Amino acid sequence: MMDTDLVVLLDDEGRAIGTAPKSSVHGTQTALHLAFSCHVVNDEGQVLVTRRALGKTAWPGVWSNSFCGHPRPAEPLLAAVRRRAEYELGLTLTDIQLALPLFRYRATDPNGMVEHELCPVYTARTTHEPVLNPLEVVDAKWVDPEDLAISLAATPWAFSPWLVLQAEQLHLFDAVRDHRRAS
Repeated sequence: MMDTDLVVLLDDEGRAIGTAPKSSVHGTQTALHLAFSCHVVNDEGQVLVTRRALGKTAWPGVWSNSFCGHPRPAEPLLAAVRRRAEYELGLTLTDIQLALPLFRYRATDPNGMVEHELCPVYTARTTHEPVLNPLEVVDAKWVDPEDLAISLAATPWAFSPWLVLQAEQLHLFDAVRDHRRAS
């Protein structure tokens, strides 16, 4: 992703009010903007968790959901999800489902970087193994959803705050289990 990529700025009701360079919306004074998260499941019913690259501005080196991103202005969310899956993980996705359409959070990392996003959450399937983009992801693991839920409860500080919140709000692993049953 280039520094010239634009993100969609939102008002308090979640309506688009303009755009800004991605590099300008992740700092100590972060405007509400549109993003998304995706949780990828394999044929064994495992969910992919990734460790953010050490060079990331916010939450470097922290374990998180499969991938996140920002749609570009006028880009449909599903197109953005597919684009980021390919860019970050080299993955082709199937069965993409919107699991939590209005997820919203604001969190500050230990370095003072703020995430402030309206972030629809998706689940998806893949039959492929990830090929990590080292600018985005330093490690990835397929894990059993129940094991991940236990880890999130025991050590929430080891994970991105959005993953912890999504798991709590969505009963995320119920959605993952639904994907598992569908196979």
